[in-house]
Amino acid sequence: MLPTPRADLVPNTLEYEVLPQIKPTGFREYDARWVFGPDINALGIQALGAGLGTLIHELGKEPKIVVGHDFRSYSMSIKQALTVGLMSAGIEVHDIGLALSPVAYFAQFHLDIPCVAMVTASHNDNGWTGVKMGVNAPLTFGPDEMGRLKEIVLTGAYKTRAGGGYKYVEGLREAYLKDVTEGVTFKRKMKVIAACGNGTAGAYAQEALERMGLEVVPMDCNLDHTFPKYNPNPEDMKMLHAMADAVKEHKADVALGFDGDGDRCGVVDNTGEEIFADKIGVMLARDLSARHDNAVFVADVKSTGLFLTDPVLIENGATTKYWKTGHSYIKAYSNEIGALAGFEKSGHFFFHKPYGRGYDDGLVAAIAILRMLDNNPDKTMADLLADLPKTYSSPTMSPHCADEEKYGVVDKIVAHFEKLGKEGGSLIGQKIRDVNTVNGVRITVEDGTWGLVRASSNTPQLVVVVESPTSEENRNHMFRELEAVMSGHPEIGEFNQKL
Repeated sequence: MLPTPRADLVPNTLEYEVLPQIKPTGFREYDARWVFGPDINALGIQALGAGLGTLIHELGKEPKIVVGHDFRSYSMSIKQALTVGLMSAGIEVHDIGLALSPVAYFAQFHLDIPCVAMVTASHNDNGWTGVKMGVNAPLTFGPDEMGRLKEIVLTGAYKTRAGGGYKYVEGLREAYLKDVTEGVTFKRKMKVIAACGNGTAGAYAQEALERMGLEVVPMDCNLDHTFPKYNPNPEDMKMLHAMADAVKEHKADVALGFDGDGDRCGVVDNTGEEIFADKIGVMLARDLSARHDNAVFVADVKSTGLFLTDPVLIENGATTKYWKTGHSYIKAYSNEIGALAGFEKSGHFFFHKPYGRGYDDGLVAAIAILRMLDNNPDKTMADLLADLPKTYSSPTMSPHCADEEKYGVVDKIVAHFEKLGKEGGSLIGQKIRDVNTVNGVRITVEDGTWGLVRASSNTPQLVVVVESPTSEENRNHMFRELEAVMSGHPEIGEFNQKL
């Protein structure tokens, strides 16, 4: 059995070679992320696998698991260390090889295996690694499961069991592509930019879109784990600007961008306008609610207020619930309340029957967006965006705040605004209408202008978003109000960008 992990080991030492190294803060709310080397070593990954296997038995799940890895230079070796740990805990490992996260989720259904562990750092910089885990498809771990896993691993409470094994599964890529594309056709001829940022989606997206009869212009679809231009992250402005340039150069109908593990989709319209994913969510909700009576949707708290105020959604009888940011949270809540779809501002989209199985899949989202265009043959993507009521939204702004401090800081900010709201206080010269604390704090004033402060679940940062349905001035004023409160907390560092 492995020794109990340590957090204080130093690379290139004897202890680092013979003991597991795991930084506790890598266990996040709904997945695990570390910098490979200083934060976790190979034996630490093995201990993580042993802990996950122990938890699978503890939860009474069938001891079988799907594992896959993304396209990073070190991901395969990390997956192998994870596999050794899982096998030591008596788990039968079904290795699907190089894969997208949604391919691993699909494999749970395709192979009838309850558990999944996908080795991926998603869109994080090179050097990062992580694991997305679940034991009940289509759901992935939330804070309860992650908390128990952390406890098992960090205390060395993993148990060695017989019965572990290994099977390499061939053909999952083709099975997934067939499942996603079969029967999908479009009446409208469309030219599509497929932007993959040299990440894992390059092995899937272009071919999938071509199988559906689309004219596809590939953009950085060749796999290159050095990410020579930028990280594959369709929320990053560098990637979005490159997509905008490609749309204009090739006169495409739309650009679709996929992140490093293919579970997110970003959109640039035919004019080169970058569309935030929450606005895409409103557009999709309009399209879906026109064909499904009393449709229910879920949106994360970073998302536009249009989900509640859009007149078309109101006329269609649609309702939207705001919930915690994070793919596991939106996935679970959408499933719990029987939502037709869930939307997250970072570009995770969750479609339930008849459109999907409930997990986040960038290609399934891309198909929904293309179907929306196909359903509106006389309109461009820019037209559909222009049809929405005007709002003035900020990008997601992320000041640094250490993992050990960010939740405590946010608790103090939440308490400040809760007190202000209860006392009938004002922001930007208007009475506070609502204080939502389901995930950090989202404060809305009388004209619908709102601001959000929450802790990032995956990085040592806070998350700040503001929006106004009335003016850019009110949006910027709301940001300055939030910034003034945050300036009283020295633990918060510089913003990556400001308004």
